[in-house]
Amino acid sequence: MTLEQILDQLRNDNCVEHWHTVPARAADYVDFPGHLDPRLIAAIRRRGVHKLYRHQAEALDAVSGGKDIVVVTPTASGKTLCYNLPVLNTVMQDSSQRALYLFPTKALSYDQKSELMELTEAVGADIRTHTFDGDTPQTARRAVRSAGHIVITNPDMLHTGILPHHTKWVKLFENLRYVVIDELHHYRGVFGSHLGNVIRRLQRIAQFYNSNPQFITCSATIQNPGELAERIVGRPFVVVDKNGAPTAEKHIILYNPPVVNEALGLRRSSLSVANSLATRFIANNVSTIIFAGYRRAVEIILTYLRNHMKQQKVNPKLVEGYRGGYLPNQRRAIERGLRDGSIRGVVSTNALELGIDIGSLDVSILTGYPGTIASMWQQMGRAGRRSGMSAAILVGSSSPIDQFLIKHPEYLLDRHVESGIVDPSNLVVLMSHLKCAAFELPFDADDQFGVDTTQPLLDYLEKHHVLTQSNGRYFWASEIYPAGEVSLRSASPENFVVLNRSDESKVIGEVDYFSAPEFLHPEAIYLHGANQYQVEELDWEGRRAYVKEVDVDYFTDAETKTDLKILTVDKRRQSIDARLACGEVALTRVTVLYKKIKFYTHENVGFGKVHLPEQEMHTTSFWVDFDADVAERIGLSIGVTGEILRAAANALGRMAPLWVMADKRDVAAISQVRAPHTGLPTIFLYDNIPGGVGFSQKIFDMSGELFTETAVLIEQCSCRAGCPSCVGPEMEIGPHGKRGAVELLRFAAIAANQPVVDVEETVEVVEDEGSVD
Repeated sequence: MTLEQILDQLRNDNCVEHWHTVPARAADYVDFPGHLDPRLIAAIRRRGVHKLYRHQAEALDAVSGGKDIVVVTPTASGKTLCYNLPVLNTVMQDSSQRALYLFPTKALSYDQKSELMELTEAVGADIRTHTFDGDTPQTARRAVRSAGHIVITNPDMLHTGILPHHTKWVKLFENLRYVVIDELHHYRGVFGSHLGNVIRRLQRIAQFYNSNPQFITCSATIQNPGELAERIVGRPFVVVDKNGAPTAEKHIILYNPPVVNEALGLRRSSLSVANSLATRFIANNVSTIIFAGYRRAVEIILTYLRNHMKQQKVNPKLVEGYRGGYLPNQRRAIERGLRDGSIRGVVSTNALELGIDIGSLDVSILTGYPGTIASMWQQMGRAGRRSGMSAAILVGSSSPIDQFLIKHPEYLLDRHVESGIVDPSNLVVLMSHLKCAAFELPFDADDQFGVDTTQPLLDYLEKHHVLTQSNGRYFWASEIYPAGEVSLRSASPENFVVLNRSDESKVIGEVDYFSAPEFLHPEAIYLHGANQYQVEELDWEGRRAYVKEVDVDYFTDAETKTDLKILTVDKRRQSIDARLACGEVALTRVTVLYKKIKFYTHENVGFGKVHLPEQEMHTTSFWVDFDADVAERIGLSIGVTGEILRAAANALGRMAPLWVMADKRDVAAISQVRAPHTGLPTIFLYDNIPGGVGFSQKIFDMSGELFTETAVLIEQCSCRAGCPSCVGPEMEIGPHGKRGAVELLRFAAIAANQPVVDVEETVEVVEDEGSVD
């Protein structure tokens, strides 16, 4: 069957909640500007591009006028030419000029290098383009530093391999004309906060070498591209957002799995539904990408798909997985397979959300809402050509946020996409990069590093013998290499590597520090490439996990206990029934047990205890507390206070990321029946990132809307007393949890409309007397 025939069948499926067709749109063309080199125009025309799209022409005009720009258009709209054309044009006119390209991943760097080199070869000019990352051979690095007109790298390598060694990159920094930052929307939260500081260091070094590079950035559609670019780079930007690229007809389908247990409100697993839909497309030679929200889901869906392929006597290698943790060579082989058609389907985390060239796919299946509307459109945009029909299917899970969106399609299709939030002045992140900057160049007493409090911070580092002061200047005094101590992807220490004892302890993957207790605890089943490995040993100090190959019919799911204490209170709102606040908190987390979950049926077939060290983290949080007798005030027994708190926290924790453009793992919720700082029933929504990056503050600012919409979600849910689609199952939150959560949210919404009171209060930490969920 063809794609059109399969879609015709799907229209009759009762699980389709909404079907939206995006009509085809013609291109808006503009002639090439007169300032482009004729050789460059001729080369582009030979590649089949006879005119520019409007946004490309506007970008070229702004760059030629000396402006810093951010180009904001959809996937596959030709954003690459918006930076390649001005860069190549400049280098062709003056061969001493240099450009630095930043991509968030090495895979994207390699992909863009190939495209750029094809264009430079077509031009016939001597423009040397090189990638510089951890895979670049030592023998090639000197040539890159001395002769590269265009250096393509990623923020991590800029941070550790270029800026600290700027004396080896004099040619680049003395002649640096352009800095290109692609996929700008990807740099939000902690990664974006780190990048803002890396750019501060870059500008500081460029100024030292008497250069002042122009910034060209590109982003998917978000609400505040100009603001995000300005916060990361620290300068005004011109926004180019009038998309002139053509689009083909696309069908956007919201698919809600059927209810399989009315009493508990349980729906068929979104993983299982995604597998069924993907099997139908792939079996009919319709190229398909399936996005899953986390690594384990990728491996589960991949396992299901390959088993189905075997049953249909189809080569299971036609489907591959793709995620972080796979080694670079494996990922590049998968990318090549998708481009040449030898791979028909791929299951991926958001790693393929970015603009890596994986050829033209026909269908994109999203296994649950990916966390932001911007990411949703990016993932849906991975399917579709500029001519020819395509489809994107969002399969809802039982989570409250998915059910809210599936039943309110206008929120997805009509609402503005979210804002990207970064906080380069986050103290944890800032101090890390202040050390790196001091290692690179000494600070004068009046130097600023993004904040007015730079000198007190320098004095603090001097007091702790990290810096030394001489003649009014601060010099690096420590023996450590500071950039090597800082990961841009998180504020946590280094990753754990996974070694396969069944294959001479070969490295097969890696897991970040905070995720290691959940995925690499002893006896855990580690899934990788649809293969199963059991963790035999976790070397906590050495950051290594030793695994062996196994063949079992289950995977493991760990449970973590979290404790929280308030350290400071920054802002408050309050009413008679509730009080809202935000501030700094201290978290303690420990993984306590794991469950064995059977494939396909998802039955719990066993459990075990986990004994690992606690992990501590300071971050920021929003919280709301209620009177001790709040349950009685809504007509319930005071003994159910914990249940109604847990119910409200469950719903808020799943809805909050939608409001703040956060990954659902970056904002977490817990409740305490008797919080240590007040002794009152309290719900916390905290930044699940060391130091916090501003999510809690934004939740505080828009808490009224969040409380109101969450209450509406719960009330409109068809379950009797709670289910995974609203407040959690009744067996967890009790028979009164659903009703009580709605009343709590109404009290909180009233408080959210009260005036803000700024406070600076340090809380004396006492022993925790409350229960933590």
